[in-house]
Amino acid sequence: MKRAFEYFIEKLILLSGIASIIFVILIFIFLLREGLSLFAATNPLEFLFGRNWYPISDPPQFGILPLILGSLLVTLGAIIIAVPLGIAAAVYVAEIAPLWLRDILKSGIELLAAIPSIVLGFIGIATLAPMLKAVFHLPSGLTALAGSIMLAFMAMPTIVSIIEDSIVSVPKSYKEGSLALGATHWQTIYKVILPAASSGILAAIMLGIGRVVGETMAVLMITGNAAVLPTSFLQPVRTLTATIAAEMGEAVAGSSHYYALFAIGIVLFVISFVINLLADMFLHRKVK
Repeated sequence: MKRAFEYFIEKLILLSGIASIIFVILIFIFLLREGLSLFAATNPLEFLFGRNWYPISDPPQFGILPLILGSLLVTLGAIIIAVPLGIAAAVYVAEIAPLWLRDILKSGIELLAAIPSIVLGFIGIATLAPMLKAVFHLPSGLTALAGSIMLAFMAMPTIVSIIEDSIVSVPKSYKEGSLALGATHWQTIYKVILPAASSGILAAIMLGIGRVVGETMAVLMITGNAAVLPTSFLQPVRTLTATIAAEMGEAVAGSSHYYALFAIGIVLFVISFVINLLADMFLHRKVK
């Protein structure tokens, strides 16, 4: 009876894995079927590198370069903020905090990931944007910097959790050997533990980037939604995800605008796939 149950569970897990792969393939096929229809009338290079996104003009212009650069700018800002703070927090939780405090901090970090993005967007509109407007004397606080700060806050739980697990998984003999040779605790952390956990740290950063790139509601609410080529963090931008969310409801099914939004989905799918593939490679390198 026990062997039959184990066999059933193994096959169920196998079917779940196969179903996941099939669902991803079907999603990609659906995106291709809808998105590639745009290129019957639009040059793919003009779509990727065009500077104007005017989907309802006559004739319509579907250049997504401002959207790509807006996404990259917000993502870059979020990673610049989240990575140093995430590494510092993970080191503190794993190596410095006492045991009673460690469990509390880990639970709190995991709870942060459960906050809905739309709630963070409301917080950004109500508090962060007015603060940035007053500090930098801007016409509007809804800027790329506001989006970067909020997305950094959203990526932190993923980054901290994975880095903390990577630090904890470093063999204790590494730390004991370093201390036995006369290194201080901080020297051991900096020169032994962090290099040994580098694969997990890189994987955490890649997954954090994936979390930021795919975020929609928060950036839709607090980045200003201006489809222009960004020149600084202190100006409004529009991201790929925000464009889909803002315009899909008003795009006429079967129109060029409709197909262009699906083409943006293809770009996002490819970016997310590459990021997750790189993160998986780093994690497997760590296992080896």
